[in-house]
Amino acid sequence: MKRCVIVGGAPIEDYSNIISLLNSDDYMIYCDCGLRHLAGLKKKPDLIVGDFDSYENPMLSFETIVLPCEKDDTDTVFAVKEAIKRGFDDFLLIGAVGKRMDHTLANISILLMLEKEGKNGMIADDFSTMEIVSDRRKVPLLVKDDCKFFSLLNISGAAEGITIEDAKYPLNGGKIDCDYQYGVSNEVLPGKIVKVKVEKGTLLLIRVYKD
Repeated sequence: MKRCVIVGGAPIEDYSNIISLLNSDDYMIYCDCGLRHLAGLKKKPDLIVGDFDSYENPMLSFETIVLPCEKDDTDTVFAVKEAIKRGFDDFLLIGAVGKRMDHTLANISILLMLEKEGKNGMIADDFSTMEIVSDRRKVPLLVKDDCKFFSLLNISGAAEGITIEDAKYPLNGGKIDCDYQYGVSNEVLPGKIVKVKVEKGTLLLIRVYKD
């Protein structure tokens, strides 16, 4: 099944970079002020959701779900849940990381929610991509040498049995806790592909492509 792309309202400075990550058949959901990226992304909505407290409802001729302003879910979380109901298993979130740290952290937690549901999720911004590596994966997650750095951060309890191969700083059977994040700024060895595996728990893998 094709991928679902959720477009939030955080800044996107380099549209060409984000567009390079999109597929022609992606199902596009724009969330509220994520509609400001409509022209830059050059991708029509398949669905629009939002309470329109930060962006006026443009009343476009696309399916639109208008949400109440007072609710537990953010517009982005609602969009993800709606896409899960519609059968999507693969997600890309863009316009999800920005100046509002509360929204940024909430959006990163969506990756954990998707992981718990057995779905695949990634967040992409102007500088990096983020995804979850966990004990659910039976094969290692790969990191190619096209990124400048990569980091493994614990955002959900302890992660154990961590293996990192073909990196500047390898690891075999390691453990990373939330209160000691030593997996920051690792590098892929030239000509190699890093293999990351976790036997127990989850980690956030961040590939950094530019500073």
